[in-house]
Amino acid sequence: MSARWLRGAAATAATAAFLVPASLLAAAPALAHTAHAPAHAPAQAPVRAAAHGTAAPAVVAKKLFRAWLRADRHAASRVATAGAVSTLFAYPFRAPDEFAGCSGNACRFVHTSVRVPGGLDGILMIVSGAKVTKVYESRHLVTPSAAAKHLFDAWRKGDRNRGLEIATTTAVKTLFRTKYDPKGVKYFFQGCSSEPKGYGCPYSYEGGGMFMHVRGSKSRGYEVTSISYIAD
Repeated sequence: MSARWLRGAAATAATAAFLVPASLLAAAPALAHTAHAPAHAPAQAPVRAAAHGTAAPAVVAKKLFRAWLRADRHAASRVATAGAVSTLFAYPFRAPDEFAGCSGNACRFVHTSVRVPGGLDGILMIVSGAKVTKVYESRHLVTPSAAAKHLFDAWRKGDRNRGLEIATTTAVKTLFRTKYDPKGVKYFFQGCSSEPKGYGCPYSYEGGGMFMHVRGSKSRGYEVTSISYIAD
């Protein structure tokens, strides 16, 4: 399938695109240093000790979060791996202002007063034993193609949380309905071009094409808001 055909088809596919309400986009946050504290401290939820004397995931996650707010990398390294610390301390937005609890060993800190790209809406920490071993976070990507490629890479790796860093829950749900098959059809990225209300970023494959519909701007960041498909 040619790139020219895909760009022509983008206008048809654009009707499936999802538009982020202007009222929400108006509330997009300015970039801030990670050391800035939120307007109020995360809500403290009661925590129970885990089995075998290991701290509960919420306890570990909150220790890392507080160390990050103090810009204390040494304290953070005591409760998180080097990779997790590095990711967290590179967070491009001001700190989330609410602790949203843990689901198993996955603990979330979310924004309640600002709009950031992606369905993750803040920071997700994966806790193993006494340490945070992985951090997912809302991303600030400054081109539509970067957002599309980030989501495709997450799908290729089977990592929904990574996808939610830069795409809406609707887009992630649509894409992950089908598992990426490394031995299946080959996908070819065709770049991004303007479409009504944003950009269409198609991937062509034998027999059709997949369109990632991207919204946003360089200042507030881009996100994939929906996905549509076209058959030959």
